[in-house]
Amino acid sequence: MISKIYETAEQALDGLLRNGMSIASGGFGLCGIPETLIAAIARSGVQNLTVISNNAGVDDFGLGIMVRSRQISRIIASYVGENKEFERQYLSGELEVEFNPQGTLAERIRAGGAGIPAFYTRTGVGTILAEGKEIRTFAGFDHVMETGLVADLAIVKAWRADPFGNLVYRKSARNFNPIVATCGKVTIAEVEEIVGPGELDPSQIHTPGIYVQRVIHAACNEKRIEQKTLKKEAL
Repeated sequence: MISKIYETAEQALDGLLRNGMSIASGGFGLCGIPETLIAAIARSGVQNLTVISNNAGVDDFGLGIMVRSRQISRIIASYVGENKEFERQYLSGELEVEFNPQGTLAERIRAGGAGIPAFYTRTGVGTILAEGKEIRTFAGFDHVMETGLVADLAIVKAWRADPFGNLVYRKSARNFNPIVATCGKVTIAEVEEIVGPGELDPSQIHTPGIYVQRVIHAACNEKRIEQKTLKKEAL
């Protein structure tokens, strides 16, 4: 048996990081984000990154750490409304941003992982999102062409893994992680629990190990809540 388990995030990232590379990161908001790997990439000091992610974290957590340290020069995302430093850099022209409708972003990532170079969608037709893109008509409706996304490195967060890299996600932390795991030339998963061979129910595996090259035990499982609203107690 060849184990894919690495002792630390730094060991798993060894030989993979370089300036100007692209990184796809799983998660939705702060749910299911690869906290340990993001922190290790930030500590590495790698620069001029293109990041593919649903969002950009918050100012002091998740991808927001690398936004603050100006390690990200371009981001392909869907929602970035919780990050003030991101907003400042974008409005001042320091950060290049490619916004995508959330479903389009998900399909671009999925297509890249499936080896599909491009696809057509009605979403965005007639808006600035379609400017400069090919438009074709199908069944009487205009569609805009969107390209698949492939990253040099994909990082994801899972609940459980076995030594072969098979992954199981837990509840809403599943989100973008399964498709991001497929779109990287190399994929690293950080997980809360590592189990032995045969301990995962094959019918419950969300990401087959063929997509995952390296696995680490997550050192950070903070699981922050982005916004917490409490109901006022009745008088």
